[in-house]
Amino acid sequence: MAEQIYDQVVDEKPDEEGYERGLGSRQIQMIAIGGAIGTGLFLGAGTAISKSGPSLILSYAVAGLVIFVIMRALGELLTYRPVSGSFAEYAREFLGPFAGYVTGWTYWLFWVVTGMAETTAAAVYVKFWAPGIPQWASALTFLVILYAANLISVKLFGEIEFWFSMVKVTAIIGMILIGIGVLTLGFSKAGDTASIGNLWQDGGFFPKGIGATVMTLQIVMFAYLGVELVGVTAGESENPEKTLPRAINTLPWRIALFYIGALVVILSLVPWREFQPGVSPFVAAFGKIGIPAAAGIINFVVLTAALSSCNSGMYSTGRMLRDLALRGQAPGRLTKLNSRRTPAFAITLSCLLMGAGVVLNYLVPARAFEYITSVATVCGLWTWAMILISQIRYRKAWRAGHLPPPTFKAPGGAWVSWTALAFLALVVVLIGLDKDNRISLYVFPGWALLLVIGYQLLKRRNPQAVHAQSHDHLHAVNGNVDTH
Repeated sequence: MAEQIYDQVVDEKPDEEGYERGLGSRQIQMIAIGGAIGTGLFLGAGTAISKSGPSLILSYAVAGLVIFVIMRALGELLTYRPVSGSFAEYAREFLGPFAGYVTGWTYWLFWVVTGMAETTAAAVYVKFWAPGIPQWASALTFLVILYAANLISVKLFGEIEFWFSMVKVTAIIGMILIGIGVLTLGFSKAGDTASIGNLWQDGGFFPKGIGATVMTLQIVMFAYLGVELVGVTAGESENPEKTLPRAINTLPWRIALFYIGALVVILSLVPWREFQPGVSPFVAAFGKIGIPAAAGIINFVVLTAALSSCNSGMYSTGRMLRDLALRGQAPGRLTKLNSRRTPAFAITLSCLLMGAGVVLNYLVPARAFEYITSVATVCGLWTWAMILISQIRYRKAWRAGHLPPPTFKAPGGAWVSWTALAFLALVVVLIGLDKDNRISLYVFPGWALLLVIGYQLLKRRNPQAVHAQSHDHLHAVNGNVDTH
């Protein structure tokens, strides 16, 4: 039975999606780097430090190791078949059409709600310099600019994301270098108290206990959301067989430098008790050193991170929505590409929904809006779990001789992926134990119910739409390019 399923899927999978392969190695590398750096680090780390102290470094290291396992699993799948449908396409192939349907729509939801939050956040950051500009005007301006960029070409998207990521990377490297200078030379106002001993001298490395450290894992995993975005670029990479493995293999040093390295320096410069929830640890550290306009610098970096996330959201939602449409699991009109071979209709629909977030921000209290965005973490956990399970099934298939072996084999056996899955399950349990974040576990069953209802309607309207379509049909759809 398994052999028949795999043979059928291999015959029916869409390998050519009609996109322009316009993302070069330089852009893929920076997209991969930028995907691992976001507002979760620049803002969220302050809350996590106040809850666990210096042991947060260990949380980031352990979670980073799990993320690397997930990304190597994704790399194995990507080199087997590089497609923009990515996680949804692999879930569909190895777990069935319903799994692909749920994964595609869930990842789409993840970026739509993230885009809503980040657009609003970007508008709030602008108020730091121009409090007189209406919040809706800033949000609308950013939305229109990024929307236009995503419609023009994938190359422009890649170039914008390259420079967004460059700002984030430069800020962190600058902070690390300045911090090392303070620690070794003792200059600035922080020089008298800055010491590597701050990591263990005030209550030890686990000042609030190991339990408190474990509870921060959910915050840490949120900070890593978006690292899998490089998988969505597979269908538009110039040379995915080379660029994607290279980008994934650099993940360990990126985590070591941008997360662990930055936290070690910051927590050495400033005693952990001085960090406050909701306050960027970077602002606190820059302020302690006495760098002029520290708050303005970090505000610019956080604004860049928000716009980067929104830009990535438009890109990924457009590709995921088109992949669903190609499979008959979304309106057929969304399959169309414009003359520049970008999924214009899919991007437009996603952008309109992101824009609704600006309206929602005025209609509902801020706390309710935060509840909506908390769904992103659970959506991300689902996506990562599907990557791992699909890779386990793929390994079983190629070992049985049904599929070709990978050219970028993940280290370790299936037990490594099962361990990573167990870790993700632990994070879900931790979310349930946290009264401030368990709301996402209440929302997700409602989303699951909507998906099941939608799937049943699809089956009634067109039973063939929930199954893999023929390669010839998909090839014909992929050629449906609107040149007007």
